[in-house]
Amino acid sequence: MAKHNELGKEGEVIARRYLEQQDYEILETNWRIGHLEADIIAYHDHHIVFVEVKTRSDDTYGSPEEFVDKKKRRSYIRLANAYILMHDREEEARFDIISVLFKDGETKVDHLVDAYSTV
Repeated sequence: MAKHNELGKEGEVIARRYLEQQDYEILETNWRIGHLEADIIAYHDHHIVFVEVKTRSDDTYGSPEEFVDKKKRRSYIRLANAYILMHDREEEARFDIISVLFKDGETKVDHLVDAYSTV
């Protein structure tokens, strides 16, 4: 596996642990439909939460969450609609971003709650 893929997987593990510590119920990890994939789908505070995890080892070109562009947000919204229909869920969807930055021997986790709702 390429080094950037390993870094991404490590970030997803850290994000999942973080969410569990915040009393989120993890419903799915790496859930796919077609070519779309959600890193984490969780339940919290009466919401189905679709979480995009962005992991970086350097923030020279911006923080990890800045790399969730309009195309990725649109994809997550389509994926959320499919998930809710397939699983017959009635809760509202929420879209969070967790940014994991490995820098100078430290790990920094930022959780952007309700990071976006429309595109």
